[in-house]
Amino acid sequence: MLKKTINVGGKEVVFRSSATIPRLYRAKFKRDIFKDLAKLEKSYEGAQAEGEEFAIDDLEIFENVAYIMAYHADHTIPADIDEWLDQFDMFSIYEVLPEILALWGTNLITDIDSKKNLKKVAGK
Repeated sequence: MLKKTINVGGKEVVFRSSATIPRLYRAKFKRDIFKDLAKLEKSYEGAQAEGEEFAIDDLEIFENVAYIMAYHADHTIPADIDEWLDQFDMFSIYEVLPEILALWGTNLITDIDSKKNLKKVAGK
């Protein structure tokens, strides 16, 4: 489990990443977070390289991922994503997204290393 505090539109928000995130995301949004994050990362790289804008569905994916990671860290935030988003003034996706992608990437590396070590201990 990893936590990171990120400044979102002038507010400090705690985000949490763990193996539970894909399940929470699927339960809440009926979507696969792995596919969504791959699409989002590709769009982000394109936006950085070509100066393109994010598509509306990419922004929605970003909001959903940010929400589920924030909710995972703090269950006192609203259960409704629109209520949660409503508390923020405008903020740049370009400032927050790299932080969330880095947190997610660190979590994946930790999970892979844990599985490798488990196989060693189990003698596989």
